[in-house]
Amino acid sequence: MDKEILISGLKKIGYDIKSEEIEKLEKFSNLLVEWNEKMNLTAVTDPEGISVKHFLDSIVPVFKINIDKDSKIIDVGTGAGFPGIPIKIIRDDLNFTYLDSLNKRINFLKEVSNELDFKNVEFIHGRAEEVGQNKLYREKFDYVVSRAVAPLKILSEYSIPLLKVGGIFAAFKSFDIDEELDEAKSMIGNLGGRVKEIIEVEIPNSELVRKIVLIQKIKETPKQFPRKANKIKK
Repeated sequence: MDKEILISGLKKIGYDIKSEEIEKLEKFSNLLVEWNEKMNLTAVTDPEGISVKHFLDSIVPVFKINIDKDSKIIDVGTGAGFPGIPIKIIRDDLNFTYLDSLNKRINFLKEVSNELDFKNVEFIHGRAEEVGQNKLYREKFDYVVSRAVAPLKILSEYSIPLLKVGGIFAAFKSFDIDEELDEAKSMIGNLGGRVKEIIEVEIPNSELVRKIVLIQKIKETPKQFPRKANKIKK
């Protein structure tokens, strides 16, 4: 990673990163590059790219979401650990669960967790539509975050069933989301959610702009959701 880009980027939003947080992000960056040689985790492995597209892009939106202390939070379709691992590094108080359908990614994240000495973390190898029907996880989380590459309509069906009533789903989307949002609104309502706010986030030291769609759960999700994967995709 490029330390200068990371430190100056966080300074621009008013956050002075601690030396131990830099150390952990550096360790994570090294593990990401090392494991990426054995398996496909990410296309972005250059130092600047890691600092901007992975670390700043994961961390900066959190300062706009105002996640409550000690919350239970799940990262749906976490992949190589984004946005969840960088968030955990700067918000160690959060109780984090990482969900991914590929076991090799989960093994990578467990290794990262051991190396970074994380506490209060859980890793689930599973499909979101099955985990959302599991009593251990259904309606158990205060927040869901996801940077997964899926349309909001699909991502909402994967994520909202995991939220407690009153909880917030934060979908990290790219800038142009109007059409996606229109297509998703009725499904969000069916799942017991409503769009609370859309936050525009400029990622420092880059031209990247994120839109974070905040969806609040206002009532319980009907039992039929999430449906099986083939029905969701139809």
